[in-house]
Amino acid sequence: MRDRPLRADDTFVHRPGAATSPDTAVLGVVVSVPEPWAQLLVEWRGKCGDPQATLVPPHVTLLPPTEVPIGSRPAIAEHLARVAAQHPPFDMHLSGTGTFRPISEVVFMAVAQGIGDCELIATDVRTGPLARPLSFPYHPHVTVAHDVPADMLDMAYAGLAEVHAEFRVDGFTEFEQLPSGAWAVSREYPLTGPQH
Repeated sequence: MRDRPLRADDTFVHRPGAATSPDTAVLGVVVSVPEPWAQLLVEWRGKCGDPQATLVPPHVTLLPPTEVPIGSRPAIAEHLARVAAQHPPFDMHLSGTGTFRPISEVVFMAVAQGIGDCELIATDVRTGPLARPLSFPYHPHVTVAHDVPADMLDMAYAGLAEVHAEFRVDGFTEFEQLPSGAWAVSREYPLTGPQH
């Protein structure tokens, strides 16, 4: 598995031809943000001029884009199913905004509740066939503006500062990057572990 150079937010971006070989695939694992908040965040991302607005659904990353051999896909599916079976559903609360500036030109919705759950799941996901280091310490968040002009970052930061979203997370999603560079859902994994 090859580590790809990643930015401070280890974000999913539209890069045509992302896999370096026909024998590899680029995967990512996320907690998806449900409606009605997903549409709100897509609209804000579009309003800021972010080209990723309609290419990547709003999410909290568990595994950043990672290139894997196609032959390892069955083992990866088994691994992710095992991880999902070890973790129970949990509540997530997104509240207000944060930024990675000046390290990276990113504004995000902050995870106020569910951080520990995301950290535990992400750590387990990044083992076995998906073992990999991270470029930066893991920080659960939902990107809302990325690499756009400073005034657009400021607009997103202020405009979403009072937004709150509370929802139940009952699974995570594996995405695969298509040859076009867009991201498509590969498989859903329900969280079925015992409640603590």
